[in-house]
Amino acid sequence: MSDIEALILGLIQGLTEYLPVSSSGHLTIFSNLFGMEDGESNLAFTIAVHVATVLSTIVILWKEVSWLITGLTKFDDSNRDKVKGKTIVSRLSEEHKYTLNILVSMIPVGIVGLCFKDYVEEIFGSGLVIVAIMLLCTALLLAFSYYARPRQKKELSLKDAFIIGIAQAIAVMPGLSRSGSTIATGLILGNNKEKLAQFSFLMVIPPILGEAFLDTTKMLEQGVGAVFGEISISALIIGFIAAFIAGCVACKWMISIVKKGKLIYFAIYCAIVGMALLGYELL
Repeated sequence: MSDIEALILGLIQGLTEYLPVSSSGHLTIFSNLFGMEDGESNLAFTIAVHVATVLSTIVILWKEVSWLITGLTKFDDSNRDKVKGKTIVSRLSEEHKYTLNILVSMIPVGIVGLCFKDYVEEIFGSGLVIVAIMLLCTALLLAFSYYARPRQKKELSLKDAFIIGIAQAIAVMPGLSRSGSTIATGLILGNNKEKLAQFSFLMVIPPILGEAFLDTTKMLEQGVGAVFGEISISALIIGFIAAFIAGCVACKWMISIVKKGKLIYFAIYCAIVGMALLGYELL
């Protein structure tokens, strides 16, 4: 991998991790254009750019992250004597409830990661046709969420968090946007637009860091030299910085887009790319 390729792939990862167009799908497309193979030969680079996007999320949403961290020691005593038999639940702070929603949303993707990881890796190596089909599915989901008009809810429930988590787990398919799936699902369920994008970006931090840890362990077991032999340190650094900067821009931009309800434009983009890619592969 050259430094220019690392720069391009880093920018793509940073932008598409947050924009609802599928980072995995676009990385697969551009990797094919560059004549690169996915998988273990690029494992170090994959870890670097994913950690970079997590860091960009923390930077842009630092106010929310610090609110969660500092609030984990808080309890609400206002209803302690009013609700008998539900003392613990009634004393949960908003931070505790939010953290609990994140934990619940992680359950489906955790099951997929532990039980179906090998199957998912096989799908990633099955070519561009699956990417094209999943991009078309992303377009349909985004379009449906745009035209749906459900009754608006005041706050995200545990049930909704779990359903959004299921959407995140299904979005491990290459070409099916994770952010698009989780945000669109939340909108269809009637959740608040302003808070939904933030929740979608915060809920993915633990799974990405967990996957990065597992991949790093796998890389160390194989021998660092065997993996780093395919990529230079400069390419890793360039990819990391590019993914971080692009991630910061895309994260902030996407929150604004969701507030304005403009996801339909990304549905059109995914539909065009999906049909073009499908036509290229089948014709």
